Amino acid sequence: MSDPAALRARLERVRNRIANAASRAKRDPSSVRLIAVSKTFSVDDIRAAAAAGQLDFGENKVQEAQRKVASTADLPLRWHLIGHLQSNKARKAAEHFDVIHSVDSVALLTKLDAAASAAGRHVELLVQVDLAGEVTKHGVSPDQVAPILEAGRGCRAVRLAGLMTLPPAVAEPEAARPYFAALRRGRDDFLARGVDPPMLRELSMGMSYDFEVAIEEGATCIRVGSAIFGEGDHV
Repeated sequence: MSDPAALRARLERVRNRIANAASRAKRDPSSVRLIAVSKTFSVDDIRAAAAAGQLDFGENKVQEAQRKVASTADLPLRWHLIGHLQSNKARKAAEHFDVIHSVDSVALLTKLDAAASAAGRHVELLVQVDLAGEVTKHGVSPDQVAPILEAGRGCRAVRLAGLMTLPPAVAEPEAARPYFAALRRGRDDFLARGVDPPMLRELSMGMSYDFEVAIEEGATCIRVGSAIFGEGDHV
């Protein structure tokens, strides 16, 4: 487990960086949701972050998250799946996560809707958009987003709430800016074409290395792991 005092200090530094970036962009810092990426870190680390006021946590794998969700059921936490979701894990994901950031097909959207309905849950979904065309990354190309948004209008138990992207690995945070700006422009184009604004409320982009640039470009969710929990595996 990380030293709780050190974790609190790191979390406070991240919050200050969020506030400063939001100020530069003339935004309210409260418009940015901080997701603490707890993958590979222990339940004790999650509890320490929660004690410091952190309520949103992100996990990459459904199986690892199941144990953590069960072990923190006494806390009012909000769980985000930020990693790739295979369709055969859709049922478990819909049962355990509040927000899923990695929808990349109409078929997966449909499976999640059926699974959430069967579980009596309501889950928010984001469409993962691949803006760099990287074969090693998941997500849909920008021209494949519209059919997913259209299908989302007919869902019962899930609700599309925005877009997510992972930029390519870059040497400097500033080099990620074009990808963040492109996601924002894509969102704005869909709004101009009449897509319901609640379906595009969120822009999930930015991690420990580049979240300040993402905030300046309009991020509403940032996914921060090592800047909060430190480096290394602590499960």
